[in-house]
Amino acid sequence: MSSPETPAAVGAPRADADAGGAAPTPAPVGSPGSRQRRGGLGSLFASETMTLFRRWRTWAMLAALALIPILIAIAIRIAGPSGPGRGPAFLDQVAGNGLFVGMTALVVATPLFLPLTIAVVSGDAIAGEASHGTLRYLLIAPAGRLRLLSVKYAVAAVFCLAAALTVIVVGTLIGWALFPIGPVTLLSGGEVPVGEGLLRLLAIGAYVAVSMLGLSAIGLFASTLTVVPVGAMAATAILAVVAQIVGAIPQLEWVHPFLFTDRWFDFADLLRSPPSWESFGDNALLQAVWIVVFGGLAAWRFATRDILS
Repeated sequence: MSSPETPAAVGAPRADADAGGAAPTPAPVGSPGSRQRRGGLGSLFASETMTLFRRWRTWAMLAALALIPILIAIAIRIAGPSGPGRGPAFLDQVAGNGLFVGMTALVVATPLFLPLTIAVVSGDAIAGEASHGTLRYLLIAPAGRLRLLSVKYAVAAVFCLAAALTVIVVGTLIGWALFPIGPVTLLSGGEVPVGEGLLRLLAIGAYVAVSMLGLSAIGLFASTLTVVPVGAMAATAILAVVAQIVGAIPQLEWVHPFLFTDRWFDFADLLRSPPSWESFGDNALLQAVWIVVFGGLAAWRFATRDILS
């Protein structure tokens, strides 16, 4: 009889495969090891999350996002503030209050840089496993196809939150270091203390993370269509750019409310007094529709796909 296998073993073969070694022989279906792995959905999620954040590529993308607020803060510190109406939103507020560095950086990162990193993570979710030859092993026992797909999406959602918070946290820290910090002037004209301003910054980070969930579902679907991760990543990133271009064409205004990018910049409503949460809810509902549609397509494709690697 084979000895029971711990849930952590789910992630072990990936490390061997990445290193070029042969994956160990999985426990036969029905054995104690197989049954233990089948019930370890939480362990599978933990393993996949640790695998993602052990990769140098993940930290390189987060570092690139962190550079955005750093560059903005240094440029304003050296060259001085810009005039009102010049540059991205909130840029003219940075010199007077460093808390606006993170918000300005989010405005800069949301159209391109954030979608690029999300496309890399979600596009690699399934296609990356297939290209490394580890996908078939993962499907032998631990969770089944749909549960594995759900875990992969959950990990991509975790990265969405990590990416948005990286911009906010680094922006707040560099703003605190280079500029004065004080009460935050809201769009409605009032002021809130620093503590409440920080909470609103975190809420804005959560808003942006939710905004990326629909794109993550699209990337996951693209990842089930190919064994070439770069193809899925590129298709997802291009679609994000195309959606924003369509959203900028007035003649196509009728389709704008259905685009997953339509409410990406409505987080400014969280800087009113009182904060308007209606936009947050509308954005979450819009992303949920895209998650259901493309998550369903990904589940259908993955459930009927022949796994050869």
